Amino acid sequence: MTEILSLSDAVAFLTEHARKSGADAAESCGVRSLSASAECRAQKTENLEYAETSGVDLRVFCGKRPAVVSSCVLDRDTLAELAERAVQMAKAVPEDPCCGLADPALQAANIPDLDLFDPAEKSTAELLELALKTEDAALSVKGVALSDGASAGFEKSHIVSVSTTGFSREYDRSSAFVSVSVIAADADGNKETDYDYSSAVYFSDLDDAAKIGRNAGERAVKRLNPTKIDSGVMDVVFEPRLARGLIGTFAGAINGAGIARGTSFLKDEMGRQVLPETLSILEDPLKKRGAASRPCDAEGLPCVPCALADKGVLSAWLLDLRSARKLGLAPNGHAARGLGANPHPSASNLFLTGGTLSPAELIGDIKRGLYLTQLFGQGVDLITGDYSRGASGFLIENGEITIPVSEITVAGNLKSMFRNMAAANDLDGRHAINAPTVRLAELTVAGK
Repeated sequence: MTEILSLSDAVAFLTEHARKSGADAAESCGVRSLSASAECRAQKTENLEYAETSGVDLRVFCGKRPAVVSSCVLDRDTLAELAERAVQMAKAVPEDPCCGLADPALQAANIPDLDLFDPAEKSTAELLELALKTEDAALSVKGVALSDGASAGFEKSHIVSVSTTGFSREYDRSSAFVSVSVIAADADGNKETDYDYSSAVYFSDLDDAAKIGRNAGERAVKRLNPTKIDSGVMDVVFEPRLARGLIGTFAGAINGAGIARGTSFLKDEMGRQVLPETLSILEDPLKKRGAASRPCDAEGLPCVPCALADKGVLSAWLLDLRSARKLGLAPNGHAARGLGANPHPSASNLFLTGGTLSPAELIGDIKRGLYLTQLFGQGVDLITGDYSRGASGFLIENGEITIPVSEITVAGNLKSMFRNMAAANDLDGRHAINAPTVRLAELTVAGK
């Protein structure tokens, strides 16, 4: 019977055996995960899950010819065969002049402790109790008729990485969540749905389950009996949940892979004003207990806080090594990857900052506009910047949020949307992407 290796030994063995098999350079990563979750619906258990998984991958380079392989089997013979196969694959593919591992001089010298691992564990029974409590609070809201399900869970991961350049990292991280979705109904049988959730690195940082449930229920009830509105051009306000999506779209538009391909509407905007000068988009990958924090990037480069848009001026691309080389720029520590995949640029812990008005002040001078709470569809074109999404929310009349509205479409171009954005001061900073309430001037609204 062949020897089963530990995760650390498997990663080290893969890298070493790849070199012995003819690779000029190699990098291996391993992840061991434990996850558990519980789901309920109508106060009845619907699903319980508990899983432990391990996997490794290997990137090899024969000159400028790369290959990636992965396995969830960690015995020595299988891993040896995997490394040999990776080398054979690399020798058979075309050259990629921009591939390769990081220069050792650029690699992170230290791996900071970002407090990303919660040692506490919950049993599936405890998770179920948490889900039931969340759902019960939602169902207790007057007007809520049905539950669409509640869930709670966690995941713990141990991550190991080793390369032939001398880089190695090993750390733990965790995450936990609680969520609930409910359906509200009125006497005429009209129905609306909404949800709420909380996620965090530590269980102790999650919102109270009863609060999550009540908020989901109240949101659904407020949306009952929506009206249709006439089409027109008006200011549109995005609640923070939706505003975070806008900032995510911005991050996608400055992704180095798209910039290198010339497929982003922001490709020619470096050093130019893309937001109002009062606003900035900041990144902090080293935030303690941050939802998307990382001690270094997936290619071993250090992560450092930076401004992606500094006082409205576009100031950085999100670059991994390959996109940086294609653009002739220095890499800046934004590589991420999953097992069996090549690295790709990715942001961590984004913040839209600079808003000074309260949400009420932000909408106070809007005579007729929209306050959106839900968006539908995928009508975002990162090549042209064209934006068109189905939406629902509430009418704003004379500076006040009034009646619910639905079956509308909001449209504009992201360039002008970002340049004409205003922000409130209700940033909470708890998510991977963080934004306050934002106001977008003169979007086209299609109604009845």
